[in-house]
Order: sequence, then structure tokens, then C-alpha cells
Amino acid sequence: MAAILEPPFSSLLFSSNSHSSQPLHNLKLVQKVPQKPNFVSFHSPTSNSATTYLSAGNGDPPPLPVYPNPKQAPDISPERTKDRRKVVRLAWEKLVRWSRSWRSKARTDVLERTKKVVVLGGGSFGTAMAAHVADRKAQLEVNMLVRDPQVCDSINENNFNCKYFPEYKLPENVIATMDAKAALLGADFCLHAVPVQFSSSFLEDIADYVDPGLPFISLSKGLELNTLRMMSQIIPQALRNPRQPYIVLSGPSFALELMNKLPTAMVVASKDKKLANAVQQLLASRNLRINTSSDVTGVEIAGALKNVLAIAAGIVEGMNLGNNSMAALVAQGCSEIRWLATKMGAKSTTITGLSGTGDIMLTCFVNLSRNRTVGVRLGSGEKLDDILTSMNQVAEGVSTAGAVIALAQKYNVKMPVLTAVARIIDNELTPKKAVLELMNLPQVEEV
Repeated sequence: MAAILEPPFSSLLFSSNSHSSQPLHNLKLVQKVPQKPNFVSFHSPTSNSATTYLSAGNGDPPPLPVYPNPKQAPDISPERTKDRRKVVRLAWEKLVRWSRSWRSKARTDVLERTKKVVVLGGGSFGTAMAAHVADRKAQLEVNMLVRDPQVCDSINENNFNCKYFPEYKLPENVIATMDAKAALLGADFCLHAVPVQFSSSFLEDIADYVDPGLPFISLSKGLELNTLRMMSQIIPQALRNPRQPYIVLSGPSFALELMNKLPTAMVVASKDKKLANAVQQLLASRNLRINTSSDVTGVEIAGALKNVLAIAAGIVEGMNLGNNSMAALVAQGCSEIRWLATKMGAKSTTITGLSGTGDIMLTCFVNLSRNRTVGVRLGSGEKLDDILTSMNQVAEGVSTAGAVIALAQKYNVKMPVLTAVARIIDNELTPKKAVLELMNLPQVEEV
């Protein structure tokens, strides 16, 4: 039996005190008896086979398994690694070839024949989209219909939107005007960027100047507070033209990042497939991917409800409730949005796509979100009136929350998280009380 000299830091090393200092010849020799290895079988959660590990004695497996059968061990030979890399490389090359082939066949005739685009609204997102479209073709005239004389002069004289993007120079083919008739005359496409709650009255005022065949691309997200109408209902009714061509643009997109030309992906939805494809041609670029969809209801509902959910996410952040709470709340909110949207005829795949989950993640988790900011300040104890007074942009979720709950009642859908937000906004429930009530809800089977 082998004698082993324990290391100097071991308590077994010394005859009396483990911290005493003794000559080396006074050290005791401690005999270690080799123990029979303790093999423990652990069943893999992804297979029916058991893997045998050498246990440390407490039942926990060490990092590396011991394979009784060499055939069970993973093949990490250089040849095998080389084969795997080859498979990945071939898959990537195939994807790139497919992409190049698709791009070579992509049509651009819509952009080529478009001469004028009008943008209704001079806010941050309307400005960003005006700049994006203007960059697509230097010969394209982009008219922005604005209501602020200072913004109008700033754009025309200095190529800057002094209110929203004072540090970003706009393309020279962006022109601002306060004259609706001049802005709409001869336009091939119209980008509607007026907040939902003001859209109906605004459109009624300019209806006489709108060509009945002018395609309206809605950038506005939300529900009209009293009528529960979506933009697909507001625009044709306000323009007194049920056949007004309509497209909705949505997806995870902050105006600031569009201005910085950062990679972005969005969705255009229309019941007219040819119209959706035409808008895709108009807007798609190297920095902006545009997918198409026919699910107008799904895209609009997801875009409206994600603003309310973002307020809830902000409240959790403002109250410092932690990451567990945030994940649980957003997951519940996503389910509530899906429940209502599908009841209204939307496709569940739309809710899990760019205009649904994509937009929800961006709005709930990023500080650039206006609605999330409102929630953070509510959760920190500020009053809603003070928050809204200090903001120079519209947080659509504030006005949409009550409409969402009315819509849920109409379709008989329970929406605990979004209902709590509406109650907080109405000052009938404190954030702390809302959290307590949500945590005390019945614990049910997840479907």
C-alpha cells in the first residue's frame, strides 16, 4: 500500500496543529487507501439510454463522462470535425446562392416608375421613413405634410427636422409643406404617420384632395379609443372611400435606427397581394428587409397591443421586480395578444412573426421605446399626467389600453396583464396592488 505525503496545506499533514511549523522529518506519513470507483448511471433527458459517470461520492457527475462502451463516446477526431465544417459551409453557400438568385429576379419597376411619395405627419417615424424612401432614388420627390411652421421651415431651409432629428441631415429631395392639396397632388403612394387618435379628424379635413386610387401605407399603431376601430377601418371611412387601397407597415423598428441605416426587418400586409408586393419593391433596400403578408388584422392588432404590453414591462422595470418577473409578464402578455387576435380572425403565425413577437421584444425590452418609458416612470411612482406633460411624442399605449379591454370584452377574452395596465392608467389601481392581484390569480394548466 503506497504511502503519500499530504500537501503542506492539508490538515492531515501535522501531528498536532495544522498551522504549526515543524521540521520536515517530524511530518507524519498518511496512508491513503485506494477506493473502488463509484459508477453512477444518469439517464439523458433527450434519449432512452443511460450514460455511466464516475461519481465524486455525492451522487453528482463530474464534467466529463466515462463511457464503458467506446462506441458511445462522441467522435471528436480531426476528420469528423472537418466533415462537420464542410456540411456547415455547404449549407451556407447554398443559402447565399439562393439569395443571389432571388435578388437577380426581384423586380424594381415600381420604384422606377414612382415619381412622388407623400408622408402625412412630421413626427420621428414619419421623418425616418421619408428619409428612407428619398434615399431609394434621387429623382423621387418626397413631400412631408406637417403642421408645425418651424419644422416646415427647418426641413426646407436646412434639411433638418429641428424638433425630432436636429442632428440628422435629410436628403435634398425631401420637401416639407403645410398645404395638403399641394402635398397630395400627383402622389403615387401615401405614408400615413399621424397618431391613431388624431387620424380620423385629420383625414376628414384632407379627404377632398385624396385620389381614390392612392395607396395608403399606414405607419400608425393603435386602436381608436371610443370606436375601437383599427387604421384599416379609420382610413377608408374618413376618406369616404371603402375601396381606398390600404397597406399596413409594421415590425420591430425604431426611427433612430432607421435614420442610422442599421439593419431592420418589417412586414407590409394587404388583402391585395399585388399591392403588398408593390410596396415591398418601393421600400425594400440593403438596410431594410420587407416581408409581405395578407393578415392585415393580425399585423394591426399585434401592433396596437404591444404598446400596452410595453407599458406593463416598463412598470416591472420601474419597480425593480427582476428578470424572472419580466420574462413571466411578457410571456403572459404575448399569450393574451394571441388569444384576442385569433378570436378576431388573425393567424397565430402572424403573432409569432416580425409584427408580433419581433415588435413586442423591441418595445418591451429597449429604452428607446416611448411606451416602455411611460411604464418605467409609472413603476417608479410618478403620476401619469406629469409623465405625459414632459413628453414631446405620443405613447399610443396610454390611449389604446382602455380600447383593448373593451375589445377583449366584446370577444370574451380574459387579458389579466393588459387589463391591469388599463386600470393603472385610469388611476384606479397602483402598480404594487396590480402585481399582488396578478400573482394571486388562479394557477391553471398552460394550454
